Amino acid sequence: MDATQAKEILDKVVGAVFGYQNPLSLDEAMQKFAFDINLPQQVYDGTTNQPTWASSINPTRFITLENSQNRAAIDEWMLPKREMNSIEDILTAWAETNYMATERQIDSTGVAESDSVNNSENVYRSAMIRRSKNILFSRGCTDSEYLVGSSESTTSTFSIRVEDSQLVSNSFNVIWSAKISNSFFIQNCYDMSDCMFCSHTAGKQYCIANIQFTKEEYERLKLEVVKWIFNS
Repeated sequence: MDATQAKEILDKVVGAVFGYQNPLSLDEAMQKFAFDINLPQQVYDGTTNQPTWASSINPTRFITLENSQNRAAIDEWMLPKREMNSIEDILTAWAETNYMATERQIDSTGVAESDSVNNSENVYRSAMIRRSKNILFSRGCTDSEYLVGSSESTTSTFSIRVEDSQLVSNSFNVIWSAKISNSFFIQNCYDMSDCMFCSHTAGKQYCIANIQFTKEEYERLKLEVVKWIFNS
C-alpha cells in the first residue's frame, strides 16, 4: 500500500458515496474527514532512528515490530544477570528493553503508516483494524471494506465518517446507527435509506431533517447538500 493506491481507494469511496468525482488529495481528505480521529503518528525507532508509526505516542521510546522480532531472534530480549539493590537499579535495567512496538500487524498485507492491524488488507494511516480491507484514516473498525475517516464501527462498506455504527453502506457522517444506506448526517437511527440530517427515527426513506419528501424532491436537495459538503 502506498499513497497512490490509497488515493485510488479514496476516489472509489467518494464516488460511491456522493456520485461525485473526488476533488480532494489524500491530505485534504484526512483533514476534512478524519480531523477528530486519533490516527497513528510518526515517531522514531529508538534503536535505529528510522521513522515509524504508532497508535499511541504516550510512551517515549519506540521500536518497530520487525526490529523487535529481529532482536528477539538474537537473545529473546534477555539481559545478563546483574546485582539489584534499589528501585533505581530495576528502572535502569527496565529502560534497556522498555520500547513500545510500532507498526504492529498480524496476518495482514498492504499496510502503511498504520498500527495494530489484524487479518486485514490495504490499510492506510489507521489503527486497531480487524478483518477489514481498503481502509483509510480510521480507527477501531472491524469486518468492513472501503471506509474513510471512520471509528469504532463494524460490518460497513463504502462509507465516510461512520462512528459507533454497523451495517452502514454508501453513506456519510453516520453516528450510533445501524442498517443505514445511501444517507448523509444520520444519528441514532435504524433502517434508513436515502435520508439526510435525520435523528432518532427508524424505517424511513427520502426524509430530510425528519421531514418526509418525495423521491424527486429528495434527489434535487441531495445535489445541493453534496455541493455544500465539498465547498464548506
